[in-house]
Amino acid sequence: MFDVQAVEYGRLASNGYQKHSVADGLYLVRGAINQKVLGAERPHAMVMAYDYTVLAGTQGLIGHRKSDRVLELMLRERFPIVLFAEGGGGRAGDAKSGGFTVSGLDGPTFTLFAKLSVANVPLIGAVSGFCFAGNAALLGTCDLIIATKSGSVGMGGPAMIEGGGLGVVKPEDVGPTQMHFARGVIDVLVDDDVELVAMSKQVLSYFQGRVSHWNPRPESPQEIAAILRNLVPVSNRRLAFSMETAIQYVFDLDSVLMLKSGFAKNIITCFARIEGHPVGVLANDCRFVSGTLDANATAKAAGFLRLCAKHKLPVVVFCDTPGFLVGVQSEKEALLKRAGEMFIAGASLTAPIVAIIVRRCVGLGGQAMCTGDLKAPRLCVAWPTGEFGAMGIEGAVKLGFRAEIKDNPQLYEKLVAEAYENGKALHIADRYEMDDVIDPADTRSVIKHALCL
Repeated sequence: MFDVQAVEYGRLASNGYQKHSVADGLYLVRGAINQKVLGAERPHAMVMAYDYTVLAGTQGLIGHRKSDRVLELMLRERFPIVLFAEGGGGRAGDAKSGGFTVSGLDGPTFTLFAKLSVANVPLIGAVSGFCFAGNAALLGTCDLIIATKSGSVGMGGPAMIEGGGLGVVKPEDVGPTQMHFARGVIDVLVDDDVELVAMSKQVLSYFQGRVSHWNPRPESPQEIAAILRNLVPVSNRRLAFSMETAIQYVFDLDSVLMLKSGFAKNIITCFARIEGHPVGVLANDCRFVSGTLDANATAKAAGFLRLCAKHKLPVVVFCDTPGFLVGVQSEKEALLKRAGEMFIAGASLTAPIVAIIVRRCVGLGGQAMCTGDLKAPRLCVAWPTGEFGAMGIEGAVKLGFRAEIKDNPQLYEKLVAEAYENGKALHIADRYEMDDVIDPADTRSVIKHALCL
């Protein structure tokens, strides 16, 4: 994990039983990560790792003393923390070693860990295997969670579930990580422990400032220009396209990391870099529910914007949405409140925002994607394929010209065509409702200069 030799805290602490409780099952190591490989600006970080081979990675008295010491130190020094959280929670019977007297509920570990989150210290959780109870509580406090596909995470393990009269459950069935990934709890899912460590380092790097080692796309500028210019179908505006392709060709090679990609696929949230500088990217994916903002997508987007605001990451938006997915079912799913949270999250951003309208920017959903309105970002531009409207064009025509269409049904297609023409990006820019219309091939350059990189 570390580039060079690091400093370890409490290496010999073992609750008096060094043979059976090495380091009391908790390793706390501080050092440089990503400095040699990437040349990160701020390489120092703390790794907090529970050892499942020591009493199932449970949390004992000495372990809590060790973690409390380091968490207090991190509150002062603000180094990011990578938590390897595998373990079974609080250690029953630790009192015989002079530990907890009755409940053990008066320890400050969870308060200190939560205070680190409040203090905007990056917290990255990683888990392989089983992670239950107290270990899971710490994991849930992290900004981002990485897990192996074979893991299981839950606020109570099998013993606690059975003790509560809730049945007998196998550890792997309590909270399979693949289930958590599909529900947006886990951000990145990996195959094994080797990939878990590598991914933990990659995620950490986005919180470590600019990296000096980055690579441009291998394609020629002409090839990239052709890909971006031809990405959005113009023969039929209803055809889907891959927004992920646009993102991959705009940012540094191999710098894009998709987050929560198993959940609410109609919205893309990811980290990326432009000339080594980290940014957050929010985008619609029209291949799923036409890129609309339903309740889950809106919650995912709001959470991501809060994460970027918390750590002052610039945000780049790629917009192609027909708006919020309204309807009776959406109201049952609390879209009203989640939409409000997305606007609040957008308003909380203090780092620069750049919005690229790739195709549709419609209604309140389009405004939410642009963090409130088209003038909220530092720069809001559109590709020539951009389309704008207060609501869906067809619906607007049906509502606004109901009487006329009733008397003359053939008028509908003509009015729709006129409305689309009126909502084209060039017309919107002419009225100065947004800043400019750009060549898709210039997107990377426009973002770079807007962010003053």
